[in-house]
Amino acid sequence: MRSDILYYLRGELRRRCEQPSNQFGMGVYDHIEAVVKNGAFLAERYGADKEVVMIAAWLHDIASVTDYSLYPDHHIHGAEMAQGILSQWDYEPEKIALVQNCIRSHRGSVPLDRESVEELCVAEADAVSHFDSLPSLLYLAYRERGMEFEEGKKFVKEKLERSFQKLSPRSRGLYRDKYRRVMDILNGWREGERGHDFSH
Repeated sequence: MRSDILYYLRGELRRRCEQPSNQFGMGVYDHIEAVVKNGAFLAERYGADKEVVMIAAWLHDIASVTDYSLYPDHHIHGAEMAQGILSQWDYEPEKIALVQNCIRSHRGSVPLDRESVEELCVAEADAVSHFDSLPSLLYLAYRERGMEFEEGKKFVKEKLERSFQKLSPRSRGLYRDKYRRVMDILNGWREGERGHDFSH
């Protein structure tokens, strides 16, 4: 495991997220960390190259964080930036290519073929990261987009539902409980839990 590269990327992504030019705010750093964590978890479950998955997870949104104008094609620009960064660390060319493929194919909103298990892990970690980033989604809805209460709640719920449906059947099984817990929070108390006095 190239812990030197992973340590560098953690610090470098935090530094870029802290720049005034990052229009997503620090919530995007929480999102990236969640993708790394979930990517490592999925890599272990699927027998993927965990190092490649974690490096790609750190780098998957680097283009849009660095320059917001790159956001529409940030999966393409991010792969190019990854090449430059990893080459400076003498990372193996074959692994750089794998990392680039993971970045190019990570976006759930862009229909792209995923040819390796590493690509699957990064794309699905990106989708499930939203279950760990509820405050960031609420910030996006209410602060960044200025939505009213019910509109914002609906926006967040629909985004989470889409993220869950993008997962492979096996990953849905792995994350079903977390998905249900997050949706319970957004839906309020379940029937049967209402009316309890929690003041004692």
